[in-house]
Amino acid sequence: MYPAIKGRRVVITGMGVISPIGLTAESFWQSLINGRSGIAPLQDIDLDGLGISVGAQVKDFDPLLYMNRKESRRTDRYCQFAVAAAAEAIKNSGLDIAACGADRVGTIIGNGGCGLETMETEYKKLFASGPASISPLAVPMIISNMAAARVSMVYGTMGANYGLTSACASGAHAIGEAFRAIKFGYIDACITGGAEAPITRFSIAAYNNMTALTRETDPTCASIPFDARRSGFVIGEGAGILVLESLDLALARGADIVCELSGFSATADAYHITSPDPEGKGAALAMTQALLES
Repeated sequence: MYPAIKGRRVVITGMGVISPIGLTAESFWQSLINGRSGIAPLQDIDLDGLGISVGAQVKDFDPLLYMNRKESRRTDRYCQFAVAAAAEAIKNSGLDIAACGADRVGTIIGNGGCGLETMETEYKKLFASGPASISPLAVPMIISNMAAARVSMVYGTMGANYGLTSACASGAHAIGEAFRAIKFGYIDACITGGAEAPITRFSIAAYNNMTALTRETDPTCASIPFDARRSGFVIGEGAGILVLESLDLALARGADIVCELSGFSATADAYHITSPDPEGKGAALAMTQALLES
């Protein structure tokens, strides 16, 4: 256990969402409270031989609402989601980055995978036409920090800027690191959260071969983690971005405060490559330490 260390109070002032059940934070919330599911038969994916038929895809998303056509062609889908969700979060917060000082605003965005759509496209080109066919933009489209980098370039943030990868905890982990950076004074505000676009033939095959995905064909019975009939998880995509800032900054500029973050912890089970400790030791330790900090 570590002792609680005093620092600045940190609050959330902006939220942005791109999801299978809503392309804004408000529409996402309304879908949640009305029990709407985003799970449906997969579209625009070659499912031949996979045995997987459902997923949670983002529908009707237009990247050209957030970037020009040239930029969209140079940006993987997961980055497009991040830029779109960040646009809503920043607008929602009313944060004036220039007034705060660009070097005092960070961008920390997590993802479990990165550029998977681009990787699959470029590998196909490699095998079909050889090395010369690979796009010179392949690397900046697939690296894991590109969501944070793209958002930073769009909004001119010059504080802490990096991607964070810790599998399914990546987005939450990024928020925790942003919280700490503000709490201890390294930055005053941060655009943070997670973005993911893993619905590709390769990704589905990989998850399926490790028996992680449900083979259920009925979307209403696909995601039932607490049911004896459960058979795996449902692959999905989207982004959730928050604007965090110090309480002092939020009060000084009259921001609408959503809530306060008061504690964070990141731990490990040190148990198995995919399975959690059956006694939940890592999760219990994380919760205990987060409460100690609060």
